[in-house]
Amino acid sequence: MKIKPLFTFFLFLFSVISYAQIKLSDKATISVVTCGPGDELYSTFGHSAFRVYDAVNKLDKIYNYGTFNFNAPNFYLNFAKGKLTYQLSTTRFGYFLQVYNYENRWVKTQELDLNYNEVQATFEFLENNAKPENKDYEYDFFYDNCSTKIEDVIKTVLNDKVTFHNNHITTHKSHRDLIADYTKNQKWGKFGIDLALGSVIDKEATENDYKFLPDYIYEAFENATITTDNGIKPLVKENKTIINPKKELSIKPLAFVSTPFFTLLLISLIIVYFTFKNYKKKARSKWLDFIIYFLTGIIGIAVLLLWFATSHTATYKNLNFLWAFAPNLVVAFYLLKSKLPKWIYYYNILLIALILILAILWLFKIQVFNSAMIPLLTALGIRYLFLVKSKY
Repeated sequence: MKIKPLFTFFLFLFSVISYAQIKLSDKATISVVTCGPGDELYSTFGHSAFRVYDAVNKLDKIYNYGTFNFNAPNFYLNFAKGKLTYQLSTTRFGYFLQVYNYENRWVKTQELDLNYNEVQATFEFLENNAKPENKDYEYDFFYDNCSTKIEDVIKTVLNDKVTFHNNHITTHKSHRDLIADYTKNQKWGKFGIDLALGSVIDKEATENDYKFLPDYIYEAFENATITTDNGIKPLVKENKTIINPKKELSIKPLAFVSTPFFTLLLISLIIVYFTFKNYKKKARSKWLDFIIYFLTGIIGIAVLLLWFATSHTATYKNLNFLWAFAPNLVVAFYLLKSKLPKWIYYYNILLIALILILAILWLFKIQVFNSAMIPLLTALGIRYLFLVKSKY
C-alpha cells in the first residue's frame, strides 16, 4: 500500500533533479522577449522576459520576472507599504503567447549571439533563480522590475564580455516625462501617478534609468556588443516579430467631460460660484469650507504617509503636501463654527503662501504637477483669500 506513493515521490524527485541538470544542445538559444503595451494602466508600459529554446531537448520556456502572488501573507498591507515581493516564474512559450495574442499586444524576440557555454550558463542561472528559495525579489517600479532584470541577468552571467553602449538615448527626460510618454490616453492613471509620486522623479534620468521601460531595454540590446575570441560583435543575432496585431489597441482618448481636468474644473467653478455668492451676501458657507479643508487634509495625510511611512522610493519629497495640507483635517472642524478663532486668519494666509510657493516650484520644475490641478489651485486660492478678506 505504501510502495506506490513512495515510488511516485522518488520518480517526481528524480525528474525534477534531472531537469535541473539538463544540458542544452548546441542548437539552444537565449532570447530577450519584449511585449507591447496593453489597454490597462498596469500593462501600458509593456513587458520583458527571457526565452530559452532548444528543439533537440524539446524545451521552449519563458522566464518572467513580472509576476506576484496575491495570496501571499499581508499582500495588500505590504503593497501599500512599498514592500512589493515579485517573483521569477516560468511557463511554456506557447502559453505565454496565448495571453498576449488574446490581449492584442505585439511580441518581439531578440536572439542573443552567444556560444554554447554562455547559453548553458544563462540557462543554469535562470533555472537556479527560479527555484522556490530564490525566485522572490523586492520590486521597485523604476530600478528593479521585469525590464531592468533582463540586463542585470546578462551582466551577471557574462560579466565584462557584454557592453551596453546606450548611445540610442539622445533625449533628456525625467522619469515623469517617460511615464507621460506611455500614459497619454490614461488621463486618470496619469493624474493618480502625478498625485502620488514626488519630486524625486522630476530629476533628469540617466541613460540607465530609461531601462525600467521594456522599449528601452529592447533598444539597449540592439546597441549592445559582446567580446569574443574573434573580436567584438553585436549582442543580438536575430530579431523576430512573433505577434503583430492586425488591429490597433482599443485605448482611445477620453471625452473631455470624462477627464480629470474637466472634473476639477467643475469642482473649482462650484467653489468660485459659492465664494462669489458669499462675498455678495456677506455670508459664509460653512459646509463648503468644511468639505474643502477636510478633503485636502485627508489627501495631505495620504501624501505624507506615502512619503514617510512606506518604502516606495518614488513617493519621496512629494510637494503636493503644499496644497493638500494635512493640518486642514483638524482645522475643518473649526470652520463649522459661526465665529472663528483669530488664528484662522493667519492660517489662511499661510495656505495662500503655500500655494504661491508651489507655483514657483512648478515654474522651475522642481516638481511638475498635473495640469488638471490648475483650476483647483486657483479656486482654493480664491476661497482662502475670501476668508482672509472677510475676516470670519
